[in-house]
Amino acid sequence: MLNKEYPLHDMNTVFDLMGSTIEAGGTDEKARDELLFLNHLFAALPPQAVEYGMMFLHGERNFPDNVKEILPLFIRLVNLAEYCEKVDILREIPAKMTAQEALDRKAMMDSLDEHEKAFLKPLLGFQFNGSKPEVSKKEEKDEPEEETDGGRLLLMNSQAAVFVCPDPYKTSIFYETKLGFKAAHLDDETMPHIRLTRDNIVIILVKGTGDIARPLRNFGIKYDMYIYCSEPYLLQNELQGSEVKIIESLPDAREAMRMKFNRQFVFEDCDGRHICVSQSLESFSGK
Repeated sequence: MLNKEYPLHDMNTVFDLMGSTIEAGGTDEKARDELLFLNHLFAALPPQAVEYGMMFLHGERNFPDNVKEILPLFIRLVNLAEYCEKVDILREIPAKMTAQEALDRKAMMDSLDEHEKAFLKPLLGFQFNGSKPEVSKKEEKDEPEEETDGGRLLLMNSQAAVFVCPDPYKTSIFYETKLGFKAAHLDDETMPHIRLTRDNIVIILVKGTGDIARPLRNFGIKYDMYIYCSEPYLLQNELQGSEVKIIESLPDAREAMRMKFNRQFVFEDCDGRHICVSQSLESFSGK
């Protein structure tokens, strides 16, 4: 049974809290790898599934049928969370104990073995391999010819933000060298532009001057773009290593638990735009 207070929506904070316990020592040598394994699997889930995982962590057990196939992942998450809570309790050695308290403490120590049995066992067709889980052959499936949603063909495949820049080439170089984007210069289309791509993000750079090229905060809008990220902490560290200007840093895990909004950080690009990076909190309903 879980006793610690966890955030309602921020899975990153949950992993940070467990990571702090593991970093403090006293855990099984496989605990860190188990944390990485579960983190990778949750990072691959759509936001709706992650939200169901948060609900499971808070005691909800009534889920739609289409969620039940990933319940083993939620169970493993709770197993690790309970394990870390017990380690935190056992780390504090009281000056005096009654006979019953000593027996309870021993029972808690013995129960750690049951939690540790699950560490790094294959899960949902994945198994731990270094820090990257691999799908087993029996889970491999041919890619469908067309992407569908409940039998409906998805006609809208992707979208791109449009940034108006005084010097698109300068902006492109910044995004390539500092942010890890790849650039394609497309002068043979109806609107000549530079297309930047990284992961699932696409940005279109076009040339322009005047107010249209100014950051949106000049017009009372706080951010020029939101990027939803499964691991904002890792991305913030990457950008800091590239000397990108961080306007607002991620709060630490304990501070984030008191916040009413999701953890996020904000960076500034070479044209002064402020871009917010946050984990997605899309609303959903069960089918």
